[in-house]
Amino acid sequence: MKTRLYNCYVCTMNTEDENAKEAIKGEVWYEDDKIIFVGTDKDAQKEVKDLGIAFDKEINLEDCLVLAGFKNAHTHSPMTFLRSFADDLPLLDWLQMQVFPMEAKLKREDIYPLSKLAILEYLTSGITANFDMYIYPQEHARASVDCGFRTVFCGALNDFVGSPEKMEADFLELSKIHPLITAKLGFHAEYTCSRALLEKVANIAAKYKEPVYTHNSETRGEVAGCIERTGLTPTKWLDSLHIFDYGGGCYHCVHLNDEDMDIFKEKGIYVVTNPGSNMKLASGIAPLVKYFEKGISVGIGTDGPASNNCLDFFREMFLMTGMQKIKEDDAAAMSAYDVLLSATNTGALAMGLNDCDCLALGKQADIVVLDLNRPNMQPLNNITKNIVYSGSKQNVKMTIVAGKTLYEDGIFNIDEDPKEIYAKANEIITKYR
Repeated sequence: MKTRLYNCYVCTMNTEDENAKEAIKGEVWYEDDKIIFVGTDKDAQKEVKDLGIAFDKEINLEDCLVLAGFKNAHTHSPMTFLRSFADDLPLLDWLQMQVFPMEAKLKREDIYPLSKLAILEYLTSGITANFDMYIYPQEHARASVDCGFRTVFCGALNDFVGSPEKMEADFLELSKIHPLITAKLGFHAEYTCSRALLEKVANIAAKYKEPVYTHNSETRGEVAGCIERTGLTPTKWLDSLHIFDYGGGCYHCVHLNDEDMDIFKEKGIYVVTNPGSNMKLASGIAPLVKYFEKGISVGIGTDGPASNNCLDFFREMFLMTGMQKIKEDDAAAMSAYDVLLSATNTGALAMGLNDCDCLALGKQADIVVLDLNRPNMQPLNNITKNIVYSGSKQNVKMTIVAGKTLYEDGIFNIDEDPKEIYAKANEIITKYR
């Protein structure tokens, strides 16, 4: 099926295009799940005339913006059941006294509806893919496939849950489920994994020559604890065990020192920043300006709905730039375009979604359409800055994944009535409370 999006602005987020920083008046065409044209109105007219292309569907977007979909590069989706359940507590108290005891009650069958609830929220925020770390990933994968949503999974291994053998089996099996599902190697964090466990993770990474993903240096206490146990920061400790020999990514990265940053740069490790969660849990402000200066690639994640509460990428983008301006005491720190690139292109690359990073010929049709005909988007002095500084979920008109429109004008196009999903989530939390 050939679809034409026209009478719109286009922001490709294609770093190989020197003009990509500006939104252009143009069109985007896709056939089934692949993009077959991105260009100006003039180029589009020429293509239609020369090739005689006939479309199955043509959508007049009336000056809306077509943008590469947002990539939520760190999530714990099924934790929707703990939204606003355990707030206003320090991280370790929040985890050990509230979150872990409730999570221990979860059953495998709970993961499916809880994951669907998160997917609904992702769609309202223009998110076309998420990178998830949680238990029973097969149930979440089933929810993603049933909704038509794209998910990358990362192992949640620690000393209390799972095993290296299970992590390896999930890594191999999940990517066979459906084209929308892929998997990476990963573990929870240094402070929840013994040396023996981490060495097995490193061996598995070497076996497949694959990157590894984990939480890293989220709090000062985490870093201090690792130094006390090993004499090294978490980054140096994990690197000494060869965890990152094939690259990978780390979530939060609030308290890296210069030597840690050098390892990130040398090993090609992605930082995935989570400004909303880090602010709410008082973990601190990551030195993102330094990461950019050192050439470390930075993606964005919401973290889970228990620590952030809100899976809203517009809020994350605004906090990412705003918190850097405060940290650096510099209103010029962290440009809107750099933030938008982290939210789209870099996030996709951090997740291994190399065919979803931008709007370009042959890439996946993972697209968000933003309504610019709203008061908060006018006037159009600078569309990129409008998205980051004044954009909100009210501007999300359509969210398209693999060429299928899953959300449009407030209506979900998935396999289940959202009210049924809400009811199931409330039943779960009522049962375990």
